[in-house]
Amino acid sequence: MTAEHGIVLITGTSSGIGLATAVATAQAGYTTVATLREPDRAGALLDAADSAGVTLDVRRLDVTDPDSVAACLAGVERTYGRLDAVVNNAGISNFDPTMEMSTMAALRANLDVNFFGVVEVSRAAMPLLRVSGGSLVTIGSVHGVVGQPFNEAYCAAKFAVEGFMESLAPVAAAHGVQVSVVVPGFVRDTSFGIFPDINRRTVQAASGPYAPTFADYVASLGNQGWAASAQSAREVAEVVVRTLRAERPPFRVPANRWAAEYLDQKLTDRDGTAVQALARSWLGQPELP
Repeated sequence: MTAEHGIVLITGTSSGIGLATAVATAQAGYTTVATLREPDRAGALLDAADSAGVTLDVRRLDVTDPDSVAACLAGVERTYGRLDAVVNNAGISNFDPTMEMSTMAALRANLDVNFFGVVEVSRAAMPLLRVSGGSLVTIGSVHGVVGQPFNEAYCAAKFAVEGFMESLAPVAAAHGVQVSVVVPGFVRDTSFGIFPDINRRTVQAASGPYAPTFADYVASLGNQGWAASAQSAREVAEVVVRTLRAERPPFRVPANRWAAEYLDQKLTDRDGTAVQALARSWLGQPELP
């Protein structure tokens, strides 16, 4: 993709990785369509763009609303006549264990945003990306490869995204579209995935027979290496830009070394033994005999 003529659409740009990616792509020379569900929440995005000396095309797009997605994509085509790349970033995070305190409605809402929203945007964008020979990049998660105890709904959605994109990638490539999933680990300068103590206490109180196991898991969080290996949203954004610029980007792109090593624990674990042992260690459980 030629930077000077590349039109990139990014979802979920009000904060965090989406905001940083919108600014980074604009700085790299792309015409950046920064979308968000509530345009009146674009203050931080516009301030960041102003500080960076770049201009963004800010538009409304709600990934759970097919009419909103279609209208946004049609508007981009009317304005620019093309679309060269999409970055699926919009998502929600929760810490809502499905086995005891969550509801099926909450699980469906999580999947609606984190999985079906990605599919909705990707399906709508593919006709334009086929014409331009463009790129479809999705922000995944290490928890889309390695399951996280007590975060079943989020992991399920991110696993689904991985499976969908992995299946789509060779088909899209046959029609000139590159598909990649950028996989960050812990990101320090975003509220995404940060849960205050009151939330943990609430989950603890509502966990019923799982409460002791949840307490062991929370106690182990500081030993999992996430905080020490945290990267900034800007660092993830720079990985996204490199992926967009690559002539033949890989399908899965770990956003830093820690994420790569973390994923290796799953991707070299044919029968699941190593990952299950890792998860048991988080729950204070001994090795199986």
